[in-house]
Amino acid sequence: MSNPYNSAADRASILGPTLYFKGDLSAEEDLLIQGRVEGSITHTQRLTVGAQGTVKANIRAQLIIVEGTVDGDLQADKSVAVRDTAKVSGNIYAPSVSISEGANFTGSIDMGGKQGQAHGRNEAAAARVKTSASAG
Repeated sequence: MSNPYNSAADRASILGPTLYFKGDLSAEEDLLIQGRVEGSITHTQRLTVGAQGTVKANIRAQLIIVEGTVDGDLQADKSVAVRDTAKVSGNIYAPSVSISEGANFTGSIDMGGKQGQAHGRNEAAAARVKTSASAG
């Protein structure tokens, strides 16, 4: 039987629904959060906040997918996807952003600057968005 973690591309970590983590979380592999995390999260790969996940942290990753609850800013090198089950309170900085119908999002979106720090140059590109979860 081969080791499923032979290369960094094959690695994935899961923080289960009963797990609570407080502090600075950093890794170079995909991460699925189903538990609670408070602090800051920095990842070089894909980070998914699962439907049971609750995060009170600023998140930086290559790709961010939110299905659960996030209270903090999201900064992605590639894209951020906010699914219909998600509740996000914070700003999003990414070149590509998708928010599914039914998602609850409060914050601003900046798709102009790679790190959302264009200092005035992209203020016109920032959008204020608020959607409410729909009942059907």
